[in-house]
Amino acid sequence: MGKVESSIIENLKEMSPLYLEVVNESFMHAVPKDSETHFKVVVVSDEFEGLRLVNRHKMIYGLLSEQLAGPVHALALHTFTAKEWGQEKQKSPKSPQCRGGER
Repeated sequence: MGKVESSIIENLKEMSPLYLEVVNESFMHAVPKDSETHFKVVVVSDEFEGLRLVNRHKMIYGLLSEQLAGPVHALALHTFTAKEWGQEKQKSPKSPQCRGGER
């Protein structure tokens, strides 16, 4: 696990997530080997209850402002309440293949 990935996890722990998944997907993009620039984040938290999707994302952007100002180029967010997560059958959404740049 890289330094950026670890810092994302630590910052998101402030939300006391019921489930947290942080996946470095940089290898799927046209970036140097061992980059930490593209991440998928799945968060299940009671703090999302009653919040619209945009407000959930704003909450996460606030917690990850340092990473987003620096090394992180792309952040795919999947935010769920416990009930929503149960309806998704507790599966992390698959990421699409990168369409930009040459590998």
